Amino acid sequence: MNDKIDYVEFPSSNRAETSAFFNAAFGWGIVSYGPDYDALSDAGIDGGIDQSAGKVMATMAILRTDDLDGAEQRVIAAGGVITRAQFDFPGGRRFHFREPGGNELAVFVARDDAVSA
Repeated sequence: MNDKIDYVEFPSSNRAETSAFFNAAFGWGIVSYGPDYDALSDAGIDGGIDQSAGKVMATMAILRTDDLDGAEQRVIAAGGVITRAQFDFPGGRRFHFREPGGNELAVFVARDDAVSA
């Protein structure tokens, strides 16, 4: 599975309250990765809740690829604008972009899939 939506990230001004809400309302599991980030489990698609200072301010779909550089080149060639350069995170490496209609998305390569990161 390459270049498919794999993850959805929800911004939050209060990660603990958002996580508690999703757990109480829908029974989704929560895995904490520190004071600014929780991952969701049993939500139908993997996801997370981001409270970090640099978070995107709208829900963001994240696509998984096995060629991060190639995906970045395709995004730019198709008219996308890179909004956050490639960076490492605990699960691998990713970048953010805005498509011509204004939606911000991300593309990542998992640490296990990365040939060179």
